[in-house]
Amino acid sequence: MSDDKRSGGSRSRTRTAQVAAVVVAAGAATALVVGLTTGGSPAPAQQSMSGTTGADTPPPSAASSPSPRPSPSATWDGQVKVLGDGSTSDTGPQPNQLKIEKLKPGEKPPQFVVFSWDGALENDDHLFSRFRKLAKENRATMTFFLTGIYLLPEEKHGLYRPPQHDPGSAAISFPTDKHVKETLEQLREAWKDGDEIGTHFNGHFCGAKGGGDWSTDEWRSEIDQAYSFVTNWKTNTGFADEAPLPFDYRKDLAGGRAPCLEGQKNLIPAAKALGWRYDASSPGEFQVWPSKTGGVWNFPLQLLPFGNSQVLSMDFNFLANQSGDSTQGDPKKYNAWEKQTREGYLDGFARVYNGSRAPLFIGNHFETWNGGIYMQAVEDVMKGVCTKEDVRCVSFKELADWLDAQDPKVLDQLRRLDPAQAPDWPTYLK
Repeated sequence: MSDDKRSGGSRSRTRTAQVAAVVVAAGAATALVVGLTTGGSPAPAQQSMSGTTGADTPPPSAASSPSPRPSPSATWDGQVKVLGDGSTSDTGPQPNQLKIEKLKPGEKPPQFVVFSWDGALENDDHLFSRFRKLAKENRATMTFFLTGIYLLPEEKHGLYRPPQHDPGSAAISFPTDKHVKETLEQLREAWKDGDEIGTHFNGHFCGAKGGGDWSTDEWRSEIDQAYSFVTNWKTNTGFADEAPLPFDYRKDLAGGRAPCLEGQKNLIPAAKALGWRYDASSPGEFQVWPSKTGGVWNFPLQLLPFGNSQVLSMDFNFLANQSGDSTQGDPKKYNAWEKQTREGYLDGFARVYNGSRAPLFIGNHFETWNGGIYMQAVEDVMKGVCTKEDVRCVSFKELADWLDAQDPKVLDQLRRLDPAQAPDWPTYLK
C-alpha cells in the first residue's frame, strides 16, 4: 500500500496504490514502480466498485469544457461566515504564516525546508496528529495534501466518478465514519497552526488509465470533485453536528501533488486555469532553486545522497531501495535503514544549507512501513533542522509567496548555483 493504510487496518477490502521510486546510479536515472498491499506482497489488479445509487449526482463530465471555479453562498451563524452547506467557512486570514521579506542586496537567502504529506488521513496510527504537534513544537509549518475521498464515507462511494474508471471505484480504500471525523478535526487544527491544506486529488490511480493518461479536461473533472468532497462533506456524510472547516477551500487551495507523480503535463494547464500557485508532481530533479512550469511554480521531489547513488526525497523511495516490494522487511535491518534514511535527508540538507541554499523538499506518507522507521527518521530531521539559524520550515504555499516577492534577477542568479556551491553572498547577489 502507498500513502494509504486507509482505515487503520479495519477495512475488509484493501485497495492498492502505486508510487514511483527513482534511484540514480552512475549518472543514469531508473524508474521503479512498485505496487504494495498491506502485507507487502505484489499488488493485485485494481478493483472497481459500482453500486451507484439513484441519489448520487454525477459531477461535471470529464469531457466537458472547464467551468469557472464557483463560489459557495455564505451565511452568518453569529460567529463566522459559513459557506455552502456549512462544510467550510471564512474565518479571515490564516494565522501563523511566514513573514514575507524581500532579500536585501547581498543578503544570504534563508534555508527553506518543506515537509509535505500525501493523503492526510488520520487513521488508527494517529500520525497526522503526531506530526502536526511535532511541527508546532519545532517552529515548522507543513503542507498536507488531502485526498478528497478521505472525506467521503464508503457508503457514498458512488458519488466519485473517476476519469477512465467505473463510477465509485478507487485504487485506495474509502474511510470509515470515525476516520472522516478524526481527519476533519486534524484539518481544522492544522489550518489554525498555519499548515497548508493542498490536494492529493481523489482515487490515486496510477499506471494505465491513471493520471499520466488523463487529458486536461479529465484532470479538471478530478479537481472539481476534490473541491466538492471538501466543500460538501456535511451533505455527503450527514455529520450535522460537526464544526465547519475554518477555511474557504475554493480560495485557499494553491497546489497539489499527483499520485505516483504522474500526469503533470496535462495537469498544469488545469491548475493554472484555477489560479493555483504551484505543482509538486515532478520527480527526480536535483536540489536547485525552483522555476515556473506553465506559469506555476514547479516544486519537485529531489535527488538526495544514498550511498554511492541518489534517491528521491520521499519515504517510499527509501523503502523501495531498502526492502524492495515489501513494507515489512527484515527487522534486523531496521536500525541501519533508519540511520541511512535520516542521514540521506540530513546530507541533502547540509549540502544546500552550506551551499546554494536551494529549498529542500521532503515528501511523506502517514505509514508505519518497516516498523515505522521512516516516520522516526523524519521526526529526527524536523527536530534537528527546523530550529537552526536561518532555517525556515514552511509550507509550499508560503514558499511560493516568498519566491513571488523576490527580484526575478536574484532568483535567476540563484538558479545558476550548483547545490553545494557556497558563493560569496554579498558579492554574488549584488
